[in-house]
Amino acid sequence: MTSKALPTLPILVENAATATFDCVYPTCGGSCCKQGRPPLEPGEVRRIEENLAKFLPHVREKARKRIESEGFMTRRKKHGLSMMAVSEGWCVFENQGCVLHKVGAKEGDRFKYKPWACAVFPLDRRDDDSWYVRQWKLHGEAWDLFCLNPKESKKPAVSTMQGELEFAARLDSGAEGWRGGSVPKPRKKKAAKAARKPAKKRASRK
Repeated sequence: MTSKALPTLPILVENAATATFDCVYPTCGGSCCKQGRPPLEPGEVRRIEENLAKFLPHVREKARKRIESEGFMTRRKKHGLSMMAVSEGWCVFENQGCVLHKVGAKEGDRFKYKPWACAVFPLDRRDDDSWYVRQWKLHGEAWDLFCLNPKESKKPAVSTMQGELEFAARLDSGAEGWRGGSVPKPRKKKAAKAARKPAKKRASRK
């Protein structure tokens, strides 16, 4: 029996051949947003602040009061970045789904306001910036969400996560460099052009 060939991926995924994943939202109730405290890059915080008026009418009442009185960030840190606030056990921007996702989708880009850590889920980066699909116990995975259980679905993650994979490629290319921090910045045209030119050989000294 021959194994099925993997689709061509826009990024290198460590466990592409074995990882399974199937997002069943809304059946799950949005469990990845429960106690969801994603770390935000500086540019992500600024973009949400600049567009906060778009989001507040759609968030839960207690979450809105929390945001208006204390903001949507906390002093808690992860990977050196401040984390999103929680209200009533849920991310402050959760209301029958991610408000940031829904507002962005209406404007034609579901990821434009979301923290990249949420946008690529269940993809994650290792310290060497390589990508992998989060699965139970893999690399010390502590989150026991059922959707991260490889036995929960037979669907290959690389087939069900095409949008997330493409977005991760945008991160790696620098196309999302406005986010700042650990996200690669877009290369300047001159620098990119110079990088494509073959290096000149140095004249040897006699």
